[in-house]
Amino acid sequence: MNFIESIKEKAKNEIKNIILPEGNDIRTLKAASIALKEAYANITILGNKNEIEKMAKENNLDISKATIINPLESEKYNEYVNAFYELRKAKGMTLEQAEDIIRDETYFGMMMVKQGDGDGLVSGACHSTSDTLRPALQILKTAPGTKLVSAFFIMVVPNCEYGENGIFIFSDSGLNEYPDADALSEIAISSAKSFEQLVGKEPKVAMLSYSTYGSAHSPLADKVIEATKLLKQKAPDLICDGELQLDAAIIPEIAQSKAPGSPVAGQANTLIFPDLDAGNIGYKLVQRLAKAEAYGPLCQGIAKPVNDLSRGCSAEDIAGVIAITAVQAQNQN
Repeated sequence: MNFIESIKEKAKNEIKNIILPEGNDIRTLKAASIALKEAYANITILGNKNEIEKMAKENNLDISKATIINPLESEKYNEYVNAFYELRKAKGMTLEQAEDIIRDETYFGMMMVKQGDGDGLVSGACHSTSDTLRPALQILKTAPGTKLVSAFFIMVVPNCEYGENGIFIFSDSGLNEYPDADALSEIAISSAKSFEQLVGKEPKVAMLSYSTYGSAHSPLADKVIEATKLLKQKAPDLICDGELQLDAAIIPEIAQSKAPGSPVAGQANTLIFPDLDAGNIGYKLVQRLAKAEAYGPLCQGIAKPVNDLSRGCSAEDIAGVIAITAVQAQNQN
């Protein structure tokens, strides 16, 4: 059983209702049909019901078990407007502005999750990351005890002996551009939790750099050294180390020469990149050159499960992220 199949099986243990606000995108409808056919999530699709049903019929998609809601026609519309107004009135929000904003499917979907009418939300196939995360942070806010929201990819590399049988988390690969040392340590803590929840194995966290154990000296390397120090203070039971070059982090033979005695070197499965440039380039290299499956950008640190999608995603990618979001919702319970 491969990784995403195992996630789908976990999702079946406690069926969750996942909100899909991009009902006008055919990939969303295909993903919904997959999730419903394989029965690992309940699905709510937002948008014009007639148009959605017509598009599904034209493409021979069975979404008959999905709930389809047009925000403007929903009996919950006024409830969500008033709840959103109460959340944002201290920021200058007027009731009229709230009425206009909640017409947007993504905002409406976030209010569904906020009010307990949905367990998680997946968006981004035809929207930017900010279009997904702005309403998430305005409505759902950060999880208790979490300083910042970050984004990660689950990378599943075929025929790979490294990581957890080829499974890695790459973080932050989608959101924070220039995290400082404290932010890097927080990203590492969240990523370790995500690895344990989704992969079901013990996380081994490598704080990545172009330097290993002081082989180079610069502000770039010093930031990762400081982040590692903070991480060990904040999470003393976490298996982690840094600063480590990528080869020292995942290849045992190189680890023996570059970082002897490291608890992580040569066996890291959770890779923390020093900035968004490195994280984004790294995941795309592995995805394209190693033909890895890349699931994400997945979000961590939001009070309820919300996941962004790459605009180049396929229907199968979305179906996989629906399953991941469902498992995240199970773990939040």
